Amino acid sequence: MTGPLTHIRVLDLSRVLAGPWASQLLADLGAEVIKIERPGVGDDTRSWGPPFLKDETGEETGEAAYYLATNRAKKSVAVDFSTPEGGDLIRRLAKVSDVVLENFKVGGLARHGLAYKDLAAINPGLIYCSITGFGQTGPLRNRPGYDFIVQAMGGLMSITGERDDRPGGGPQKVGVAVADLFTGMYAGVGILAALAHRTRTGEGQHIDLALLDCLVASLATQNMNYFVSGRVPERRGNAHANIVPYQVFESADGHLVIGVGNDGQFRRFCEASGLADLAEDARFATNAARVDNRDELIERIVPIIAARTSAHWIELFDQVRVPCGPVNRLDEVFAEPQVRHRGLHRQFPHPLSGTVDQVVSPLKFSQTPCEFEWPPPLLGQHTDGVLGELLGLDGEELARLRAAQVIG
Repeated sequence: MTGPLTHIRVLDLSRVLAGPWASQLLADLGAEVIKIERPGVGDDTRSWGPPFLKDETGEETGEAAYYLATNRAKKSVAVDFSTPEGGDLIRRLAKVSDVVLENFKVGGLARHGLAYKDLAAINPGLIYCSITGFGQTGPLRNRPGYDFIVQAMGGLMSITGERDDRPGGGPQKVGVAVADLFTGMYAGVGILAALAHRTRTGEGQHIDLALLDCLVASLATQNMNYFVSGRVPERRGNAHANIVPYQVFESADGHLVIGVGNDGQFRRFCEASGLADLAEDARFATNAARVDNRDELIERIVPIIAARTSAHWIELFDQVRVPCGPVNRLDEVFAEPQVRHRGLHRQFPHPLSGTVDQVVSPLKFSQTPCEFEWPPPLLGQHTDGVLGELLGLDGEELARLRAAQVIG
């Protein structure tokens, strides 16, 4: 492996999305990530299909797309740590690791002797990152956390979706599990910060991350809109709360997004679209005025954009430097020349299907580039190699543990 984190070993006890998203980020950066899974079962998401990856004959392999999206470049080690011997194997692995990542319920690992205090006692420099729905403290700490619930509780659904007075109005979740993804990204940042602290002091520490905290923190400008104005933000469909015009418009053959970010762009937008009079109208001349008179302005723009194709407007607005773009389906995304040029879509060799498609890390380093060669592992694919190399277990001991169903 290459990348800036090739000196770091992560013991990943997490499953589903938030934790695996964090550990995949670290794996892409070169860290050795040892994914601990239940023998015979594995990460819950291995079975979260269809769709499932198909082999070269077209038969389903049992590897779900959900699992394949979040577990690239890891080593799968199947250990039942609810058994005394399995718990001991995890403690021994933690002793030679830099990071432990887990997303069990509060106190869930303590009964196995795998809580932060247990592992820090044998490895004081360990970074131990816990991800839960609501955190290690507080009145909801024992409640299970799901992305959908957190999107609702954290306010995101109150600002996502069409206005209540329009067809289709009402709260909407985002099309991907953003609370999980935000938390995974925060976990990656937190782990890197804790590693930097350890470099200076030698001290490890416990990181307490909650999906609800991360989702609320990610509402960003909407939070500040509320704090500054005292007004509760509302759903606006595809319109922007603070910038106008900045939304989806229907064209003659589909839809496009137009994002007018400043008054100069607005003047150029008006001239290009045959609405030059709007730029001189005091109701629309500044962004603040446009926000106050949003409905009147959009009413003028809608029929003009609807009269021509998306391609016409995109070409025209590109020429006058007005931000715009098509509303792409995923097949169109991966056919987009810019996406192809940036190399986001890669194919990896896979033992069951020949190849597996992946969207790789967008991080591009000039000196320590990410290396993308390892597909998401099969369940227990690296059990013998990791336990043999790191813990010195020989073939006879591995066979005994496997027969006892401690490992898989």
